Amino acid sequence: MEGGSEVQLMRRINPGSKYQDFYSWPDEGLEDMEGTLAIQQFITQKIRKDFMDIEGILELPVKVDVNVWNYEHLRQFCNQLNELCVMLQPVCNAETCSQMTATASWIFLCAVHKSPRNAVLSITYVIP
Repeated sequence: MEGGSEVQLMRRINPGSKYQDFYSWPDEGLEDMEGTLAIQQFITQKIRKDFMDIEGILELPVKVDVNVWNYEHLRQFCNQLNELCVMLQPVCNAETCSQMTATASWIFLCAVHKSPRNAVLSITYVIP
């Protein structure tokens, strides 16, 4: 703080930035974050800082409702699962993944039809 005015840090990824320069701003405490996405941003910040620190990422901050915390982690998991599915899309196609199988003897069947038949590609369940 200089001269009684607080400096606002802009957290933006500018066009043309290199990937290694993404998110190069300093970490911010949860109490300093504002808005409805503060908890989500805080979790994402912790993951970017050290994605191997599972206990640190899952640690419930003071004054945060446990249900909200769990919900935000579930939402983060779904977002990352979607990213994984998008990355797998070119790999999993009709030629490489003709059936959904659990083991050599178990094949998933599609229950949408009157009589169950072999399930379509697993990737088509996730990505329309």
